[in-house]
Amino acid sequence: MVQGVERKIELEIERNRIRFTVFHGEDEQVIKLNLEEARAFAQDLEKAIEDYSKRKQIRID
Repeated sequence: MVQGVERKIELEIERNRIRFTVFHGEDEQVIKLNLEEARAFAQDLEKAIEDYSKRKQIRID
């Protein structure tokens, strides 16, 4: 992983969309989702976070 590179995520509500802007150092990526897509994304993200938390608790010898 590169040291010193700042990552930031901004969320904005536009008229008909939710706008995610992901900043990684000097680069940025903009993703616009409608309400249905944003809800599906939120559910998928919640599942991924839960799965990640469970995997951190598993010890592999």
